[in-house]
Amino acid sequence: MSIPFSNTHYRIPQGFGNLLEGLTREILREQPENIPAFAAAYFENLLEKREKTNFDPAEWGTKVDDRFYNNHAFKDHESPENCESEKEKFPPVKEDETPVTALEPSEEEKAKEENAALKIQAVFRGHLAREEVKKMKSGEAQEKREENK
Repeated sequence: MSIPFSNTHYRIPQGFGNLLEGLTREILREQPENIPAFAAAYFENLLEKREKTNFDPAEWGTKVDDRFYNNHAFKDHESPENCESEKEKFPPVKEDETPVTALEPSEEEKAKEENAALKIQAVFRGHLAREEVKKMKSGEAQEKREENK
C-alpha cells in the first residue's frame, strides 16, 4: 500500500529563481571549497551592491520575467510630473561620455571571466588530446593482436 504525497504546490517567489541562478553561476565559475560560506559572502556582497546602487537584481529579474510572460511590468503608469522629476535625477548623457550601468562588469570581473574562459578552453584541449592518445593506444593494441595471430 502506498501513501500519496501531499497535493500542496509551493510557488517560488518572484525574483528568487534569478537570485539562485546568479549564485549557481558564480559557484560554477569560482569552484569554492566551502559552498555555504561562499553563498553567504555572495549574498552579503549582493546586499552591499544593492544598498550602494539601489539596483535589486531580484526585482529586475521579476520585471524581466513579467515582461516575458505578460508584458505588464514595463508599461508606463507615471504621470508627466513624475517623469520631470526622473529627468532631474538622471541628467542627459553627454556625447563624449559613456553611460555606466549597474549591469556593466568591472575590469576585474572581465579579467576573471577571461581567465575562466582560458581555463575552460585549456581543459577542453587537454580532453581532446587524451581522447586522441586513447585512440592511438587502442589502434596499437589491435595491431599487436593481429600480429600475434
